[in-house]
Amino acid sequence: MSAVRLLQRLGCEVTFPKSQICCGQPAFNSGYKDAARQVALNNLRAFEDSEFVICPSGSCAGMVHHYYEELFSNDTTLLKQAQALADRTYELSQFIVNVLKLTDVGAVFPHKVTYHPSCHGSRLLGVKDEPLQLINNVRNIELVPLENSQDCCGFGGTFAVKMASVSGAMVSEKVGYIVKTNAEYLLGTDMGCLMNISGAMRRQGVNTTPMHLAQLLNEGIALSGERNV
Repeated sequence: MSAVRLLQRLGCEVTFPKSQICCGQPAFNSGYKDAARQVALNNLRAFEDSEFVICPSGSCAGMVHHYYEELFSNDTTLLKQAQALADRTYELSQFIVNVLKLTDVGAVFPHKVTYHPSCHGSRLLGVKDEPLQLINNVRNIELVPLENSQDCCGFGGTFAVKMASVSGAMVSEKVGYIVKTNAEYLLGTDMGCLMNISGAMRRQGVNTTPMHLAQLLNEGIALSGERNV
């Protein structure tokens, strides 16, 4: 909802096709390519009339960009549709900075924060600078560097289920670095990472509040009184 409201505040007309479902990544990563193909086919149809498709999660956008083409490699017509969908699919911060050409959305957020870059967003999509550009232009914010921020939080979708002990160790290490920052908020751009880290922080009694970048910017604009809708 924050992503929708944020895009509306930035002048976009937002629609939400009710027929859309999961991007198919869980099935794909687990080796169920036929099931992933059926899910992806549904989304080709759901978004066929969309000018842009915006994902508030780098992992979903990365799935469309890098693996839909593989799923439809044996069907020329569907392959072209998959490539066209990938061309107009963007992670949220990537869209705001590179398409809307905005690095300052007029937000205010007088709090101490730190930022975790998701693996799929930063490594798979190459979205590294865009979130930081948006965060650094929020007025009154204090951004504290996160030690070893590039390290995975341990979620990795089905990896967290198949390799639970390794995943748990990785997220515990991540939480330790977050605690060192004394930040009030942990910012992220991927729902999977935030869910995983927030669960670990809750179990360890850490009071840092997880927050998606969309929430930060949407609430920050509301605080500033600019671009109200």
